[in-house]
Amino acid sequence: MNGAGAARPAYLDNAATTAVDPRVAAAMAECLTGEGAYGNPSSTTHAYGHEAAARVEAARAEVAALVGARPAEIVFTSGATEASNLAILGTARANADRRRHLVTARTEHRATLDPMRRLEREGFAVTWLAADRDGRIAPDAVRAALRPDTLLVSIMQVNNETGAVQDIAAIGAACRAAGALLHSDLAQGVGKLPTLFAGQVDFASFTAHKIHGPKGIGALYVAAAARPWIAPIVFGGGQERGLRSGTLPTHQIAGFGRACALARAEGTADAARMAGLRAALWRNLSEMPGVLPNSPLADGSPAILNVSFEGVEGESLVTALEEIAVSTGSACSSASGEPSYVLRALGRSTELAQGSLRFSLGRFTTATDIERAGDAVRRAVTRLRGIAP
Repeated sequence: MNGAGAARPAYLDNAATTAVDPRVAAAMAECLTGEGAYGNPSSTTHAYGHEAAARVEAARAEVAALVGARPAEIVFTSGATEASNLAILGTARANADRRRHLVTARTEHRATLDPMRRLEREGFAVTWLAADRDGRIAPDAVRAALRPDTLLVSIMQVNNETGAVQDIAAIGAACRAAGALLHSDLAQGVGKLPTLFAGQVDFASFTAHKIHGPKGIGALYVAAAARPWIAPIVFGGGQERGLRSGTLPTHQIAGFGRACALARAEGTADAARMAGLRAALWRNLSEMPGVLPNSPLADGSPAILNVSFEGVEGESLVTALEEIAVSTGSACSSASGEPSYVLRALGRSTELAQGSLRFSLGRFTTATDIERAGDAVRRAVTRLRGIAP
């Protein structure tokens, strides 16, 4: 740990994308004090509730504008994990008497994999697609997996560990031709890559903290035509047009809306800058022998670089890197101590999967952070290789 007064580590793990933008924090603060919009937005009998409801709907419009949706198609949730669970479980259980076949990929986020496994235990059939060595799911593979009883396909836009980008437009076309619904986890893509929903997906999950909004708030896009196919999985007050009960957190939603507005205005420039920093980091690391990219270098996400180091164990490397904050894989799975299931699914050996680091970049990542990170990793790898048995 850093001592008192020491410089904070360069943030190049998942947190690089999760620092709250000060402009977002200001919007949230406006809803947290007695002078602000602190009322319950579901209370319709007084001005405080009306003011909070107006803030929620203004934010909903900003969220919808970022992803090319209509405000009525946005359902607020606690994050992308809940949104994915709602899309998958809510659709499957609502249609279990009609169709019971689902399709997904082995490289999906746990927020998709675990609901799919739960549905297998409930009697649904799941086809598990394999990615190629670059982490991509071929649209033809999706097409070949579709059956007359296929209800839902779930393929993420950007892999959270490798940054591999999927052809969601082509996958969506295959699903529409077969009469199947498509859900996509867009958490890593929204605000960084072009996201156009019209005619491509039926459901999409995303979250505020990946675009420098607050943690604990996200959304599920539900296309108007797909609304009859989905039922709630949380019950209570009937908020969010009956799809997600629970008191709406006005301050978090206001922050989400501001984050989306900023991403719409600045996301293209942010992505271009991050792509340049990512390329600089790879140039630095690739000067060492035995360094292998797990991310597509040409057309992957500008915000993610995953690298394996031969002859080095990843957890030892992370421990040695006090100068930077970096991870060995998904933040949601990092506590397990197991090698990345994503990298193993891509054909990496256990040793290479264990000797990997994931670097994530965000709006506040600087060239200095990149230089510090590259130099620190090179020193640590050289030292660890020198003492390895």
